[in-house]
Amino acid sequence: MINPKLFVRLLHINWVLVSHGLDEMAQKIHLFRPVRYLAKVNSSWTARREAPVGQRIRLALEDLGPIFVKFGQALSTRKDLLPEDIANELVKLQDKVPPFSVTEARQLIEAELGSSIDEVFSEFDNDVLASASVAQVHAATLKTGEDVVVKVLRPDIEQRIRIDIGLLYEIAKLAERFWPEAKRLRPVEVVAEFEKTILDELDLIREAGNAAKLRRNFEQSEVLYIPKIYWPYTRTKVLVMERVYGIPVGDIESLEAAGVDFKVLAERGVEIFFTQVFRDNFFHADMHPGNIFVTAPAKYIAIDFGIVGTLSLSDQRYLAENFLAFFNRDYYRVAEMHVASGWVPNTTRIEEFESAIRTVCEPIFEKPLKEISFGLFLLRLFETARRFDMEVQPQLVLLQKTLLNIEGLGRELYPELDLWQTAKPFLEDWFKERLSPKAKLTKVIDKMPLMAEQLPEIPALAFRVLDDAAKGKLHVNLTAKDLASLRNHLVDNQRRIVSSVIGATFVLVATMLGLADYVVLSNSDESSLWPWFLAAVGGIFFIRANQHS
Repeated sequence: MINPKLFVRLLHINWVLVSHGLDEMAQKIHLFRPVRYLAKVNSSWTARREAPVGQRIRLALEDLGPIFVKFGQALSTRKDLLPEDIANELVKLQDKVPPFSVTEARQLIEAELGSSIDEVFSEFDNDVLASASVAQVHAATLKTGEDVVVKVLRPDIEQRIRIDIGLLYEIAKLAERFWPEAKRLRPVEVVAEFEKTILDELDLIREAGNAAKLRRNFEQSEVLYIPKIYWPYTRTKVLVMERVYGIPVGDIESLEAAGVDFKVLAERGVEIFFTQVFRDNFFHADMHPGNIFVTAPAKYIAIDFGIVGTLSLSDQRYLAENFLAFFNRDYYRVAEMHVASGWVPNTTRIEEFESAIRTVCEPIFEKPLKEISFGLFLLRLFETARRFDMEVQPQLVLLQKTLLNIEGLGRELYPELDLWQTAKPFLEDWFKERLSPKAKLTKVIDKMPLMAEQLPEIPALAFRVLDDAAKGKLHVNLTAKDLASLRNHLVDNQRRIVSSVIGATFVLVATMLGLADYVVLSNSDESSLWPWFLAAVGGIFFIRANQHS
């Protein structure tokens, strides 16, 4: 049975929709259709009904709260998927959400800092510089003279978010119970990932830490600037950060007037994304235009670091291989990697999956962004995913959202951008740095001190495991997904192990023959070619063992 608070919230959502003249949405939801008629009692209903539909949608999302505003922000970056009037209206959600009172803001800042505003700042602007779904920002000047911005959370924001998250969980559970597609889409896990993300955004100390790490990652960078955090004045609900000056990335006219190079700017946006994901494994995951500024000729400034993403090493590796195979149009490898990673069932016929991927992807190559219908592309991609029971990967949702934001931004700045050719060289360099034989050898050498330190512990650990197994106390925690992934890797691992053993045997025999040559023929002019031949064969087996590993 649904929680009464959630029931009231659901009723409120329908009321807001119909009171903003969006009763057709309430009709499609089917639940609480009678609210449509009750809304007519509201004297402003008729006036709101006559307002443009984009404005009505924006106002409804603002009234519904932060989760709905974030949904609108995400949609606002996809002008290729929305009517122009609605997209332009949703852009206002990026930093123009109605603010709360400055009196409340000042009280909260003073409570968090334990000092009055006048004791900390020589100047504090009561006018709101920017207002978003979770917090608002005021300009200020520290006593030491630095220009800063003060970000302060909205009062009672966490309680409102938790109610909406609870509602999302209820909807996700109902979907899992009654909707056949739910098993593949994993709605409860997606909501859990979203909950973690948005609740993290309510801790401004965490956001400050994210900003500090990004700043270190791009120190001295010519493509991206991250503002400085003033830690003595940063608390859970208040963040004080260097004030930056730039042109909003969505203000195309001002960018043109400043002489910004749009081609370089669009390419650098792609470069920043792939650098954060693959070099640093730490990426800004809320890169809508309200959080990005530009300085001429083509340098980005980022703000608002409440949402960041990271990947596991295996996901990072699979993604890199998938991207590179995709850019090389190696659809067989793309299909193979999806099966190996467990993203599609291991019973999938790779040749059939390859053909389906080619059918969707091939038409979009060699086209600039302006000629690609991503609405149609995504629709066909979803159809393919459904056909092959491809599961949603909740841990990749943030990455997918960020990539869509970057692509949408590129479309706005430089429609001629070739997204594929811009990204391909970066990935090729990444593979050379991370997966070449030299990189692997360097990694082994780097780990040698740790391995040497742990080596004496191995016999005791092995004895403990065997002893626990003999006494029936050994526990192994494996999920069904773990077992499926393990099974997918067994064949490859067997091949690598066998090739490695054969290679090692040939090299060992070659070494022994070489020593024999040295001892027996040391005083002779003759020398056998067998050691060299066997060493070469062993090398070939080693190379085969490490292919795609």
